[in-house]
This record gives sequence, C-alpha cells and structure tokens, in this order.
Amino acid sequence: MTTDVRQRPPVRERGATTIADRVVAKVSAQAAREALGGVPAGGHRPHASVVVHRDAARISISLDLDYPTDVGRRCGAVRARVRGRVEELVGMEVHEVSVHVERLHSARTAPDARKGRLA
Repeated sequence: MTTDVRQRPPVRERGATTIADRVVAKVSAQAAREALGGVPAGGHRPHASVVVHRDAARISISLDLDYPTDVGRRCGAVRARVRGRVEELVGMEVHEVSVHVERLHSARTAPDARKGRLA
C-alpha cells in the first residue's frame, strides 16, 4: 500500500491569520480585570480600545479603581498584564498600553453606603 504524502509549503506561503481589533480589545479588557482582581463596588468593568497596524497593537484601557489605592502601581500591573496576555494569546507585538483612570470609588461614596453622618 502506497500513501501519497504531499510536501506542504512553508507556513509563510500557506496564508495568514487575521485577528479582528475587537478580539484584541476583549482580550485586553479581560487581562485588565485579571490584573485588578475585580471591579470596585459601584464601578464599571475595564474597557479597551485597540488600534492594530500590521502585527503591532496600541491599546487604551479605561478603568475604575478603589480609593485609596496606589494608582501608579495598579496601572503598572494593568499595563504588564495586558501586554503579556495579548502577546501570549494573540501573538501580536504591543507597542503601547495607555491606562486611563476614569473614576476612583471609595467605600464611603459607594451607592450602598450608609447615608448621613460618618463617625
């Protein structure tokens, strides 16, 4: 019995995989949630917008943080996690990750906090 085994062309000659910007944005937003460990009470989940040019991405993350917090450390953790997850899962180089803190949420200002005088 003879089997016909054809030589496959190299990977570069077989085509390309295109990943939509919105997929990269969803991966980025999920990675930001992972880095933060959750969403503050009364806050919104992180939102990402992405611009992809060839195989490189520029990512912008908008998020809410608890107050008080070390804003610089938390934003640095988000940047590192987003960059790592996008490169790992999508295979794209990440040129920039901008983090925009939209709101700071305090336990005192949460919608379910007691109204009236604080002791």
